[in-house]
Amino acid sequence: MTAPDDTHRPFLRHTVATLAYRGGKALRGAPEGFGTFRLQEGSRTPLEILSHVGDLFDWAVSLFQGQHVWRPAELGTWDSQVERFFDGLRRFDEALASAEPLGFPAEKLFQGPIADAFTHIGQIALLRRLAGAPVRGENYFKADVQAGRIGPEQAEPRVEFD
Repeated sequence: MTAPDDTHRPFLRHTVATLAYRGGKALRGAPEGFGTFRLQEGSRTPLEILSHVGDLFDWAVSLFQGQHVWRPAELGTWDSQVERFFDGLRRFDEALASAEPLGFPAEKLFQGPIADAFTHIGQIALLRRLAGAPVRGENYFKADVQAGRIGPEQAEPRVEFD
């Protein structure tokens, strides 16, 4: 079996940095109790969604290593899951920045865990609005997103709006 093509690695790293920027914005400043906000019976809470995103990046790291391992983690607290979100992004970004070959094609890494994570960060942002604590809109095209900047400390927004 030949190794997957690595030429998309820089794009994947930029995508992960974009997720860190957008995710950080949706997670920062969440009001007390937001993690347990439930829109209606049977819907997932923001904490459950964020925990799933953490699971996605544990999976992404295993996929990078050529393994297909899915292990949902314990729910924990909002703060622990926010920390886990950025830690998962960091571990995946470090893997992408390494010289190790991709375990699966970049397109599969994108269409699975990365694309799913963007969906869920959007859900959290929507739930913030519905919970009365909206995240300000932004022209993300103008945002200062840089590959490798994947922690909670992100650049200040350049063009926000209400």
